Parts: sequence; C-alpha cells; structure tokens
Amino acid sequence: MQENQPIYLDYNATTPIAEAVADAMAPFLYKHFGNPSSAHHFGFTAKLAVENARKQVAELLNCQSDEIIFTSSGTESNNLALRGYALANRQKGNHIITSSVEHPAVLNVCEYLEKQGFRVTYLPVDSYGWVNPKELRNALTDDTLLVSVMHANNEVGTIEPIRELADIAHKAGAVFHTDAAQSVGKILVDLEALGVDLLSVAGHKLYAPKGVGALFIRQGVPLEKILFGAGQERGLRPGTENVLEIVGLGRAAQLAKNESAETLVHMVTLRDRLYQGLEAGLPTGSIQLNGHPEQHLPNTLNLSFKGVQANVFLEKIRGHVAASAGAACHADQVSISSVLKAMDVPLDWAKGAVRFSVGRQTTVKDIDQAIKKITSSIKELINE
Repeated sequence: MQENQPIYLDYNATTPIAEAVADAMAPFLYKHFGNPSSAHHFGFTAKLAVENARKQVAELLNCQSDEIIFTSSGTESNNLALRGYALANRQKGNHIITSSVEHPAVLNVCEYLEKQGFRVTYLPVDSYGWVNPKELRNALTDDTLLVSVMHANNEVGTIEPIRELADIAHKAGAVFHTDAAQSVGKILVDLEALGVDLLSVAGHKLYAPKGVGALFIRQGVPLEKILFGAGQERGLRPGTENVLEIVGLGRAAQLAKNESAETLVHMVTLRDRLYQGLEAGLPTGSIQLNGHPEQHLPNTLNLSFKGVQANVFLEKIRGHVAASAGAACHADQVSISSVLKAMDVPLDWAKGAVRFSVGRQTTVKDIDQAIKKITSSIKELINE
C-alpha cells in the first residue's frame, strides 16, 4: 500500500489486482482486441486466451475445463446456479434448502424463487456459524431439488462441512451448490474432494479484477439460461466474452495454485498476531472472537468489542485502519447482520462486531501498527 494510506485489513471485501495479473491483462487492453467469436487471427488470439484462462481456473479447482463457464461476478454465478437449476428441473421437485448465513447473492435468489412457487428451508447454525449436518438430513424431503451452503462465511470466516453436506444431499437425490467466493485462493478448494455439483467463484476476492467470475457446473447437471443472446459459454452466459478480465482471472487462479502454501502460512501468522496483540492489549472481558475457533478462513478475524458501537469505532480509526462492521447503528436503532443474528450473538457484543481480514500485501509492520491504533481507540471508547 502507498505511504500515508490507512492499513488495509478488509481483503474479504475486495483484493487489489496482483501485479502479475495486471501484466497478463495488459496485452488484451492495448493490443489483442479481437472478438473470440471472429473467425480470423484477431478472434483466434482472443479465443485461445479465454480457453487458456478456463484451463487455469479448472486446474486450481481440480475439474475439467469444459466444466467452467465465465460470468460477470460471484453474484451472477450464484444466480445462474440457483435459478438455472431450479427452473430447469422443477418437474423433479420444488423444495430448496440453504443456510441462514448465506450471502445476499444466495438469500435474495431464494426469496425470488419462493415467489415463483418454490419452497425454501433456511437451516439454522450454531453459535460458531456452523451448519450441523443433522439439520440438513432432517430438512430433506422427497421433493428437495437443490441444496446451497456456502463454503466459507464472508463475515466470520467459518468453514462449513461441505463434503458431508454434499454427500447427505446426494443420497436424497438433490444437487449441491456452494458459494466459494471467500474460500477460493485462501484455502484448498478441490472439487473432487468437496463433491459438489455447482460452485461459484468471484474474481475480485483472489486478486483478479472486479467484474469477472466463474461457475463450475459438473458434467450432466442441467441449467436453464437466465440471460438470452448468442451461444457463448455453452449458451448459458451469452454475450461477447470479457476477454481482458477473463485473462486476469485465469492468471490469478494460476498464482493461487502456485503460491497456496506460502500464502496460507503468511495469512495465518498475521491474523494470529493481530488477535493475540489485541487480546493482550485490551482489558479482560472486553473482546470476543466470533466464528469457529478452528474451522475458519486463515485470513479472517471477526471480533466483538463489548460496550462499543462498531460504526463509531471504524470512524475513529478511519484514517489509520480499514476494516468492516458487522452492525450498522443509526440513532436509537442498531441493525445487526443476518449472520450474527443467526449465530445468536448477544446484542451487547453484536453491535461491536468488526471484521479484520489480511492478505498477501499485509506486513508484520502493518499488524503491529494496527494493534496500537485499535487498542488505543477501543480503550478511549470504553472509557467515554
């Protein structure tokens, strides 16, 4: 980060484009402008670039290249997966199951499908934000068509037991989708190990540009298109391909595959340093960890500060540290995130919830400076 800028601890919101990703994209911004559908040299060059990126994403996820289609975002991937499968297969049933801690890009699609005549069950979670497989088993019915549970939670970082959940869904004849926007590039996402049928990727969460995503569709899983046009992306995502950003996503996937072990150690070390530093610097009983203590993303730290309003705290540190709040406070009302509500985090703690998330560019110096600013600011707010 540039000098005199706040320390960036909000990598779950978005990541900067990696330098190697920008370098890979540059020729397609300045030189290779062809339409992949054109039957000449310029089109062939663009088409080869798109197919190479498809291969790079498939290699990261351990699937076949033809099981990857490119979209504009993780949100579009979630929409295509849920709406596409539900609408193409409603003759098989009208019941959909998801969790109560999903991203709005899943929850809002489920609400839409309810208006189209589908019945949706929202699974509860425990105090860690974890879906108990028994809850899924009990919720399944003969007409359950689709199950969607996120791989890792964007707010608290809890990693769900996806393989076990997928196996349970499959035994009941249902297809399984997972939103992996927060997990791809942070932890191993191996489609053979996960056993899911549909998986969503968001480019800007793994150092690719905003405006590009991907959807894994296991061979034989039928979807109905939700956009209409020509035949690009197997006819499921019509429109001239965003070659520039698809190339960027492919290169970002390649970096994630090659640097996964090193990145994991880096993130865990800095996240733990931040947590330990804040615990040591703040009064006993004033800080609480939200999320699963073991099954969580290596870069994510969601903390509640008792007696503090998150938005007031973030405003206090705004020029020094960038992070995200789990609650919005306006006048006499406090709006708590649906994730914290589902976890039954007490109001006194929930209104002081803040998410810190580290990334590749975060340094030890950043963490140590952040600890000093955060601890001094929290102490001031507690004593006001």
